[in-house]
Amino acid sequence: MMSYRAYQVTGQRQFALVERELRDPDAGQVRIRTAACGVCHSDTLAVEGQRAQPDQPMVPGHEVVGIIDAVGAGVDPRWQIGDRVGIGFLGGHCGQCDYCRRGDFVNCTDQPQPGTTADGGYAEMVYARPTGLVRVPEGYDALSAAPLLCAGVTVFNAIRAAGAPLNSLVAVQGIGGLGHLGVQYAKQMGYRVAAIARGTEKAKLAATLGADHYIDSAAEDTTSALTALGGATAIIATAANGASMAGLVAGLQPRGRMVVVGASPEPIPVHTPDLIFGGRSIIGSLTGSAIDNEDNLAFGLAHQIAPMLEPLPFEEAPQAYERMMSGRARFRVVLDFALSR
Repeated sequence: MMSYRAYQVTGQRQFALVERELRDPDAGQVRIRTAACGVCHSDTLAVEGQRAQPDQPMVPGHEVVGIIDAVGAGVDPRWQIGDRVGIGFLGGHCGQCDYCRRGDFVNCTDQPQPGTTADGGYAEMVYARPTGLVRVPEGYDALSAAPLLCAGVTVFNAIRAAGAPLNSLVAVQGIGGLGHLGVQYAKQMGYRVAAIARGTEKAKLAATLGADHYIDSAAEDTTSALTALGGATAIIATAANGASMAGLVAGLQPRGRMVVVGASPEPIPVHTPDLIFGGRSIIGSLTGSAIDNEDNLAFGLAHQIAPMLEPLPFEEAPQAYERMMSGRARFRVVLDFALSR
């Protein structure tokens, strides 16, 4: 029997390296040989047992890049063995639910989530729906492309959702796994960029990434600093802290939007006059569809946007997860299957 290796998790952080049977893909599926898989904070849904039936084994990972090595019956012939593809947080829309029928594929009600409701990329092989596949340009190496399939498209679409006028001020709150990409995207999209973080140690990095201004939220009032710059037309909130997000709203220009992508366990307490006077708003943004992701990769390649990486071999997946959770990674941990033994 042919097999492949996978790290599955049960309960809370109970990793096990197992051998799984290498089977043909089901009808309407492809099989992907994994080259790289990003380690994302959303992997907590599986690893920390924050999912339905955490006693059932699940393979985490949803920032997958690899090569199609088998195609099931009924798959559109545009997908072929040898194609270089990726998978993000969403595993492929159904095309039949009401949201799909309206073209809202992100909110499809019958869509697998790799690494949470379907086995993901902490494995040498991944099975996937074709509607979730993203074509990965050859100009991107697998390690750089993998985090862009979730973290990258998240901030890419958030900036687009903000609808800010070109050359206006866009603020990116948090210079971490999402924020360090958000600064790059915002600058390359034609905005003046203010990076917001705690402390002075990230000021130089922010400037290197393209930020025009750096606001140390530990040393100065963020609202006052943004107002002094003329106010932000958009704020991309990436740091998962509801209280720190709340203090940003008054720094928006009238009609400005704060787009929340950092999933905070705390609520965002907001003074209602900050919303009413000036017509400011707060919206959320969740990743993007497969075609959004192809737009994201094409834009990133054209403008040389890339994540800062810490590669680790597949065999060290549990350690890679712990490194990500420690908050010390700079900034995206990626499993490199080429380093595997």
